[in-house]
Amino acid sequence: MKFTKPSWVIHHDVGEKETKKRLSIFSIHVHPDGSRIATGGLDAKIRIWSTKPILNEEAHASGFPTNLSTLTMHTGPVLSVRWAYSGKWLASGSDDAVVMIWDLDPAGSGRVWGTDEVNIEGWKALKRLPGHESDVTDLAWSSDDRYLASVGLDSMVIVWCGLSLQQLIRLESHQGFVKGVCWDPVGEYLATQSDDKTVKIWRTTDWGLEATIDKPFRESPGSTFFRRLSWSPDGAHITASNAMNNKGAVFVAAVIARQTWTSEISLVGHENTVEVAAYNPHIFLRNPEVLKTGGPVATSNICSVVALGADDRTVSVWETKSARPLIVARNVFERQILDLSWSFDGLTLYACSSDGSIAVFDFYPDEIEGIAPTSVQQQYLQKFGFVPPPLPARYQPPPPPPPRHQEEPHAMAVHSQDDGFGAGATMNGNGEVNQLVARRGKKRIKPTFVASLTSPSSQVGSYSHVSYPQPVPPQSTMAGPGHAGSVHLSQGYEQAYDIGGNGIRLPAPPLQNLTAPNAASASIPSGHYVHPHHQQQQAQQVPHEHWLPPYPHVGSPFYVPPPASQTGYVSGAPSAEDGMSGGLPTIDAYGPDGKGKGKRKAGDMDLDMPKGRARTLGGDRVREVGPVRELPLNEGDGGPSLTAGSGTPNFGSMGSRGDVLSVPSVKTYLSVRVETSEDILEGSNFDDGRPTEVLFVSGKQTQWLDYLPSPVIGLAATSVFCAVAMADGSLNVYSHTGRKMMLTVTLTAPISFLEASKAHLMAITASGDMTVWNVKTEKATFAPTSVLPLFVQPKTTIVNVGVRANGAPIINLSSGIAHSYDANLLAWVRISEAWWADGSDAWTGRQRNSNNTASRGIIAILEAGISELNDSDENDHVAEKPQWWNAAKTLGHLEERQSAARLLDSPGEFKHSLLLYAKRIAEEGFRGKAEELVRELFGPVYWRPNKEEKWDPMIVGLLKRDLLKDVLSVFARSKTLAKLGMDWQDVLRRSAVEELP
Repeated sequence: MKFTKPSWVIHHDVGEKETKKRLSIFSIHVHPDGSRIATGGLDAKIRIWSTKPILNEEAHASGFPTNLSTLTMHTGPVLSVRWAYSGKWLASGSDDAVVMIWDLDPAGSGRVWGTDEVNIEGWKALKRLPGHESDVTDLAWSSDDRYLASVGLDSMVIVWCGLSLQQLIRLESHQGFVKGVCWDPVGEYLATQSDDKTVKIWRTTDWGLEATIDKPFRESPGSTFFRRLSWSPDGAHITASNAMNNKGAVFVAAVIARQTWTSEISLVGHENTVEVAAYNPHIFLRNPEVLKTGGPVATSNICSVVALGADDRTVSVWETKSARPLIVARNVFERQILDLSWSFDGLTLYACSSDGSIAVFDFYPDEIEGIAPTSVQQQYLQKFGFVPPPLPARYQPPPPPPPRHQEEPHAMAVHSQDDGFGAGATMNGNGEVNQLVARRGKKRIKPTFVASLTSPSSQVGSYSHVSYPQPVPPQSTMAGPGHAGSVHLSQGYEQAYDIGGNGIRLPAPPLQNLTAPNAASASIPSGHYVHPHHQQQQAQQVPHEHWLPPYPHVGSPFYVPPPASQTGYVSGAPSAEDGMSGGLPTIDAYGPDGKGKGKRKAGDMDLDMPKGRARTLGGDRVREVGPVRELPLNEGDGGPSLTAGSGTPNFGSMGSRGDVLSVPSVKTYLSVRVETSEDILEGSNFDDGRPTEVLFVSGKQTQWLDYLPSPVIGLAATSVFCAVAMADGSLNVYSHTGRKMMLTVTLTAPISFLEASKAHLMAITASGDMTVWNVKTEKATFAPTSVLPLFVQPKTTIVNVGVRANGAPIINLSSGIAHSYDANLLAWVRISEAWWADGSDAWTGRQRNSNNTASRGIIAILEAGISELNDSDENDHVAEKPQWWNAAKTLGHLEERQSAARLLDSPGEFKHSLLLYAKRIAEEGFRGKAEELVRELFGPVYWRPNKEEKWDPMIVGLLKRDLLKDVLSVFARSKTLAKLGMDWQDVLRRSAVEELP
């Protein structure tokens, strides 16, 4: 096996070009032809890399192109990337709650806006799939590309049509964040895994719930990034991550059996939570000699290979026929492993980590022996007898195109010769393979025949079969010298090796050699790097048809052919200099400088030519940013004659409209950075008669502009919208493309504060009126309310304001009190105040050793700010405190923090405060408070999931009974409430396993 960690595969912060600080890589996936990998990272970008310089150091040293493309349409971290099985499309899911489908654009290469990066090949956003209300954590294509499933932190499972990319159905039974999804290779079921500590199995016939598995996951932690599960290629098992044995003492991956949906087998050995499981796409034969007989493969002769990645920074690879792992690679990364992906030849495993790096395990063929031909795998899956239901009429693909004219011989397709195992590879009489070829200058891909057309079986207009890029078939044996930095496992080799000091240990059990039947030698796609020993012809090789992945052929109902009327295709087989193979350009088509080889084509474009850019409103103008200065506000602009101030109400000298808060002054230039992005929203005011402008800038390119009738005095921008407030009291809301999302809002007065977060926008006017809108739904969160009741104390000023992603406003006053408005109570409430600082042991404002405020919750940030405002020793001179002062202040403070965390939707702080509260009442022995808390979290005794009850089992996105389990653990360890804790632990355990009426 050869192990490598390419340091040049990196997602980095655009703002740190010199240091190139690594950002987390959340997902990795290999293209079906093995020539590319896609990665998604914290930088909100998808990057496509060539695998040739990863697997071949000489190719990298010679300057072979590495980063093929950077995709930048997402506005949040990219959490999942998945190639379709056809290799034609790439799906991505992001923190911005959007699923994006990408398609190859042969004319889309060029510079990436706002960076110095150059896209060697272009990928365009084919379709944007909105539907989730929160982060999209995982994606999965069904094996025939019939469906695409997406899951997210909104507890939703959405199934999309793989043809039309329309939403088919939403599955809403999960009660927690859904963090993993996989398809049954048979096509009968869909499996999802959630933070509600269950794996759910869904039928694809009616999308009903087939089974819920919770036994292996009851004790599993809920703090993992993902719960990525995988279905074995023989359809027999699901391996699910984040499972526990021995009452939460042992971290395992649970193996769930088909039909019974029980987990009697666990993969044990990891020292921390298993984040991801990934099966090798091939089934393996315990006795490969059965291939010589030509008979069917028995279930007893089938096994699978699965890889696990865990938070202990270890990768393990298991064969289901053995109780011990095939390899264990320890300390591969510096942080947890988040995703795994096998190449389609079954010989290369890719892993990515939150430390921002990837690792590659490239196996020799005799280290993973017994790979069954794909035709055998397809035949084996037919024993399940499942026939997928037809898609609804509105999702059916268009009819096939009419036959081509005889003068277009290169558009012909060739019927394959049946191999006895059903649909297999598409071969002509000369043993050559049909491939999909991307057409230069066009957005669609159509099948063409890459070879001579002398086969007598050719038929004009036949779309019955086509083959796709196949992976390299593993060779049976090898000979020759070893490779530096690699370990070759041979039969009978018993010793474990540590490779290169990386902690990768290979316990090498005896492996069987595979001798394939006589066949012609298999060709290797030019875009795939091959070990030197792969190229040796000392052993007989398995023919092409045994190694084709199960892609949908052109005759299947899931293939969308190009319209017959579309013109401009390049007819004829591509030449070697075209460098096109399998629907994508071969990597070898790019020279060391990343440019295409051969003659310049008419459709080729210079990387620096501006005509490749999409036209934008105002994109051709030069940006002018001069010195910023204040401008006098004309009387005709409609605003009061107020100057910027600290937010102090001026009750004595109100403006003509009764304005009590100060209005921002008019300046020549304003700007605000878009939330979670490098894009900028700018406003420009002029005193020379020119109209006021607002611009949206990405990099150095103006994406759009608009002219306004009144000077701009406030800006706000999130990943959802942009807002512009004007001096005449009007407010405009735009999308990121410059389209107005709402009618112009007329406020009661010009704004004093304008804040935004996610989909919510908050405006506080100079007259003291506050309104919060959900821009997506175009509705106000609550009726407009006045902030004037907050100014009870004299000389009170507003220090800062904000709005949470759930629409809860925050107003921090100089009096040391932070307020929010509760839409349920229709009243202002205090969410934090300096009163708790003196006496409460839970006050976090004194902790100033944390420099990263992003890692702290909103309440902790508020308390730190209040402490800075009220940093005095006046309370130190108070008389002696009462007896219960400390206990009363601490408990009262923690109770208020829990309520504030619920209002502000801060689940982490809620749980933290709840456990501190439980610990304190246990220390004090307050049994009454403890019993009340337990009953509140436990709910009705006979409550069960999916039963219609008025009691809500969730609180701030957390299961109440899961929280109760942690609270009872605190009580059970205490001296005063131990019996109460253990009694309720028993009740909780029985309620989870017993079937109560």
